[in-house]
Amino acid sequence: MTKCPGRGMLPVMKSPDTAGARMLRAAHAFSREAEKLGFGAPVSYVYNPLQYARAPHEAWLRRFAASPKRVVFLGMNPGPWGMAQTGVPFGDIPSVRDWLGISGAVAAPERVHAKHPVQGFSCARREVSGSRFWGLMREQYGTPDAFAADAFVANYCPLMFLDQSGRNLTPDKLRAGDRAHLEALCDSFLAAVITTLAPAWVVGIGGFAEKRIHAVVDGMAGAALRVGLIPHPSPASPLANRGWAGIARAALEEQGIWEQSRRAARPPLASDGPL
Repeated sequence: MTKCPGRGMLPVMKSPDTAGARMLRAAHAFSREAEKLGFGAPVSYVYNPLQYARAPHEAWLRRFAASPKRVVFLGMNPGPWGMAQTGVPFGDIPSVRDWLGISGAVAAPERVHAKHPVQGFSCARREVSGSRFWGLMREQYGTPDAFAADAFVANYCPLMFLDQSGRNLTPDKLRAGDRAHLEALCDSFLAAVITTLAPAWVVGIGGFAEKRIHAVVDGMAGAALRVGLIPHPSPASPLANRGWAGIARAALEEQGIWEQSRRAARPPLASDGPL
């Protein structure tokens, strides 16, 4: 049985009842409850970046979850070269460091697979999904502050799972009993995100995320919001490799989530270059 690693109880600090403070408390609560979970085969390694990448994750929440949002995007779970390194959803390092302006000390999980070391912001690998996602956000909003004024992105499950060989396991690949316990915790976390940020739209990045949004929203009394869908930007998806940004933008505009007039010029990054 593989346990979700923990490093002791996170300290409980008094904080004002702002959206950012409530999001921090929700993240701390998720981490505490995740420590109680155990996972059988095929899971051999569990990474919890909310703990070992706590500094950049909390910096992300304090700046980008400080107020209600019109749109919340929802991914599935961390990628090995993105949030697993930076603590930020779709956390491609140049995008997080150079555009969002987030950095910080990153430790490492208690157990690390040799194929997926945690090097934090010194990691040289690019997260293709994250590069695509944040590239589209730059094109749409222009600046991080404009993004923060309108939108936020979270992962349904902030944990990363690996099997014995180091293969990345998405939550839907866990055995049924483990998945049920995990989904109960992740559903509660998503409900807290929605209640705190009070979005008009929650947009699933991929079909799995959309399904979990409906599972949570349909059970929330008085939740006046709409559910949208865009394809996942993963390079494992043939669709995403045929111009994901254009496909995702068209879907957002067709659903009425984005208006074409909202598009801003994309400022270049010094780190821009081929993936």
